Amino acid sequence: MELGGIHHVTAITARIRDNHRFYTGVLGMRLVKRSVNQDDVRAYHLFYADAVGTPGTDLTFFDWDVPLESRGTNSIVRTHLRVNGPEVLDWWADHLSEHGLAHEGLRERDGRVTLDFEDPEGLRLALFDDGGRGEPSVPWERSPVPTAHQVRGLGPIVISVPNLTETDAVLTRVMAFRPVREYSDPVGGTTDVHVYEMGHGGPSAEIHVAVQPDLPVTCQGAGGVHHVAFRTRTEDEYHTWGERLNRFHVPNSGEIDRHWFRSLYFREPNGILFEIATDGPGFTVDERAETLGEVVVLPPDLEPYRKRILAGLKPID
Repeated sequence: MELGGIHHVTAITARIRDNHRFYTGVLGMRLVKRSVNQDDVRAYHLFYADAVGTPGTDLTFFDWDVPLESRGTNSIVRTHLRVNGPEVLDWWADHLSEHGLAHEGLRERDGRVTLDFEDPEGLRLALFDDGGRGEPSVPWERSPVPTAHQVRGLGPIVISVPNLTETDAVLTRVMAFRPVREYSDPVGGTTDVHVYEMGHGGPSAEIHVAVQPDLPVTCQGAGGVHHVAFRTRTEDEYHTWGERLNRFHVPNSGEIDRHWFRSLYFREPNGILFEIATDGPGFTVDERAETLGEVVVLPPDLEPYRKRILAGLKPID
């Protein structure tokens, strides 16, 4: 039994309107689900993805009024976004500059041409050429970004830990990741990065572990990542993963129904929050594909409280 790749990444914003403008207007992603944090209904939960919210394309945000993240280790430090072709990266470098976004210029990391940048709140992102590997996304025809240049999905997720040993044990023994290579990255003082892959491997199914013992521990906030989720394709596999976590005595949330997918949450030994999420039933279970993300959608258990919940939300359009 193997995990199928990155399912989604959830980050934190304290400026929800600016966040919406940036991810739809500059990055050209589609808002496929406009909902609330099911554990804190005072906050939006926005899902940006390809045209239909294909698992593996979702970059999502909780809307919390919190200070900016204080960077450090024991955290998710960079989210990669896949595009196809070096000429596409040239386009993106110009596009980001035209919108006033500073970037590092094109560079090679782990054998891949990469463009590092940050969103307006400092969330660390990178576009990179995936060479056409990874599952294809569904282009959004109303995106301001041309079809050939659109983000194809999530790529490697980089986490920072002070010591590899216990994290390696969870990744390999519990989660069945395979260690595949190491590389050196001098950006931010990192010199030792270990690459693990799951499923069929490739850029949409990797986690990169940077060992950074000299950094302070992060203090999570806006512009930081809350958690990363990994794909399990069937309900049966999902149940088996819950059993597996319990068998290894890994404290976890137990099975949680998020309506659009099913979730299991647990923390690796340095406190980084991981999620295992099912591919289905998907975002069209309660909306038509043509109108995804246009109105606030609530899971059935929250629907009776719609009026009160909506009264507490800020406009984002």
